[in-house]
Amino acid sequence: MADGNQRTLLLGGAGAAVVLVVLFALVGAGDVVRSLASADPSLVAVTFGFALCWLAAWSLMLRTVLGSLDVDIPVVTAFFVYAGAVFANNVTPFGQAGGEPVASLLISKASGCRYETGLAGIASVDVLNVVPSLSLVFVGVGYYATTAAVGDRLGTAVGSAVGLIAVIVVAIAVVWRRRRTIVERLPPVVAPRIDRIAPGRFDTETLESDLADRMRRFFGDIERVGTDRWRLSVVVGLSLCGWLAQVAALTAAFAAVGHPVPPHVLLFVIPLSNLAGATPLPGGLGGIEAAYVALLVPTTGIEASVITAAVFAFRGATYWMPIVIGGVSTSVFGVRAIR
Repeated sequence: MADGNQRTLLLGGAGAAVVLVVLFALVGAGDVVRSLASADPSLVAVTFGFALCWLAAWSLMLRTVLGSLDVDIPVVTAFFVYAGAVFANNVTPFGQAGGEPVASLLISKASGCRYETGLAGIASVDVLNVVPSLSLVFVGVGYYATTAAVGDRLGTAVGSAVGLIAVIVVAIAVVWRRRRTIVERLPPVVAPRIDRIAPGRFDTETLESDLADRMRRFFGDIERVGTDRWRLSVVVGLSLCGWLAQVAALTAAFAAVGHPVPPHVLLFVIPLSNLAGATPLPGGLGGIEAAYVALLVPTTGIEASVITAAVFAFRGATYWMPIVIGGVSTSVFGVRAIR
């Protein structure tokens, strides 16, 4: 493991620990522990069951996307590969941005496809997950507005989320429109810098040509995914199923601690809270939990300690369980999450 990556991982873990300690101090650690201790074990098991449904739905997304790229991967293998991708996202800073290179290597190892094809596959899954999440935010907030006043905190969260996603969409659109220019101009800039970092290991002209070829194949794979309308509709449908499985899991977690919540609230709370995964914390650990509590306290009226207990049960299913499953997967496929 490189020293720089070790330092980044340690700093991220320390940051997550600090956020969690502050959260526990604010809501009352003793109350959270008591709520967790009194949780209904059968409903906690249901929470984990729905989390498995979420993993299954999004692993089928990945399998469908790869199918459009002529990469055939068995259903069971796709499940463990996607769990490995989630593992990579959860142990590296900045969520998907940090974990996608590892996930791409994992896909390549498991399916025998090129690295850039795996990158196109996992990147497509991540981007396409945005479409149903935005729809759920608008539906959930719209319904919530008919039953209660939308507070400043929620309004700010929704506005910030829409603004952030709009920036990302515009950036993607700009890159896509200028992809040919990028393929022509970026390799001549990058190749000499790589040669300076590792002098003598690469021939600059060969490296430049290889980078250009890989980028062309990457953009070509993305285009193939976007033009296969039938598969695209299936992928978006599977994405929606995954989001709804997460909603069901968090609903079960609240029922486990004895405080049911309206599902329409969770429709927008889950996608909004997951935006905290873009923080420089491993998989958003700490930041996502804090975001859930910050959004659920004013929208449900439930005590913060109870909400924290339910969120921890839910995150045990959607964060820690994929780490266990995905960690084993990456080990079996011979991929290291941190190099």
